[in-house]
Amino acid sequence: MALAINVSSSSSSAISSSSFPSSDHKVPQIGSLRLLDRINVSAASLSLSGKRTSVKALNVQSITKESMVASEVTEKLDVVEVEDFEELAKRLENASPLEIMDKAFEKFGNDIAIAFSGAEDVALIEYAHLTGRPYRVFSLDTGRLNPETYRLFDTVEKHYGIRIEYMFPDAVEVQALVRNKGLFSFYEDGHQECCRIRKVRPLRRALKGLRAWITGQRKDQSPGTRSEIPVVQVDPVFEGLDGGVGSLVKWNPVANVEGNDVWNFLRTMDVPVNTLHAAGYVSIGCEPCTRAVLPGQHEREGRWWWEDAKAKECGLHKGNIKENTNGNATANVNGTSTVADIFNSENVVNLSRQGIENLMKLENRKEAWIVVLYAPWCPFCQAMEASFDELADKLGGNGVKVAKFRADGDQKDFAKKELQLGSFPTILVFPKNSSRPIKYPSEKRDVDSLTSFLNLVR
Repeated sequence: MALAINVSSSSSSAISSSSFPSSDHKVPQIGSLRLLDRINVSAASLSLSGKRTSVKALNVQSITKESMVASEVTEKLDVVEVEDFEELAKRLENASPLEIMDKAFEKFGNDIAIAFSGAEDVALIEYAHLTGRPYRVFSLDTGRLNPETYRLFDTVEKHYGIRIEYMFPDAVEVQALVRNKGLFSFYEDGHQECCRIRKVRPLRRALKGLRAWITGQRKDQSPGTRSEIPVVQVDPVFEGLDGGVGSLVKWNPVANVEGNDVWNFLRTMDVPVNTLHAAGYVSIGCEPCTRAVLPGQHEREGRWWWEDAKAKECGLHKGNIKENTNGNATANVNGTSTVADIFNSENVVNLSRQGIENLMKLENRKEAWIVVLYAPWCPFCQAMEASFDELADKLGGNGVKVAKFRADGDQKDFAKKELQLGSFPTILVFPKNSSRPIKYPSEKRDVDSLTSFLNLVR
């Protein structure tokens, strides 16, 4: 375990921890030394180990401030241990969320806060309450949340007797975005710019007033981006109170808990929840970018549904995503980027670029074709693998060919232009007597739904 010198000045002004500082607030840096404007040096002697040792007088005028700081600096030096959070994550891997939460508060006290989105992460507040320790909660009010979410905020404050520390986007930035691009520009050019202004930058300001934060991330929420998150880690993206890389710690107490278990806990403890959950909403964000999911769909399919699955992080947990050398998003799994191929049934035809171009040129096919445009790293493609393979086995020898075409990387522009690719997965049906493929419009990708559509158009 490494050692570090923590320097705190007796003359430093007190820092209020009751609220987050603005991004312009100058926070004293831990470990820095403030040079005194004036240094008075007496040519005398220094006491070393109880003995008086004569010191030859020096030319005071030739001495720089830097060379004499130690003679009059009143700072107190404390040797503190630097925590190995990778090792701590291993020790807590099998710990309960309550135990992890208690450890987080024990280590960081008032310098840690819970990030609350207004969804099932209300469980974090219940766990914090059960520890019996003081705790802080903050939330990002983007200005575009559902009315039900605002009502939950109010209910939670009254239920737990707390005040949520709300963070708001910069009004000038929001005004410029809306005036230049309109209220719903994210449907046309992606959600990243809007999220950056309304969520990421306010979060950055909030975290600059903390040394640690607590999130509701779970491994089962997004297999492509969150499957390897630890229960505690040094935040790979944001900075904390002390500034610099490694100055912020991120706790994920429910990382190893499945969604069903979280909901069992909420019901058992009679915790107030967002009423949108009863209407089919699982993952809840801003109103224009969130919708209910259908039975069998993954919970993240209700977020930014018009975009590729790889983009389904708003930037708050961007450290979960990395780009490989081909420009394809992959899960941040110990620095690796290899993803196994999917749809491997022997009845699924693997089409090359030339193969699908030839299929498009055929006007009178002997058989109808159903083709999935996919990317193996896409969690929604992975989620439908079993049903698509089952479909292929069911239709084998029945006058329908089942095929796949990998449409990411170098093939993505072609697929967008020629194959109606919008997001992964995209499913096309090539009828027997038509050269134009028909795009499957529904997100119900079970065997019965796909078979029914095929029977209607093939």
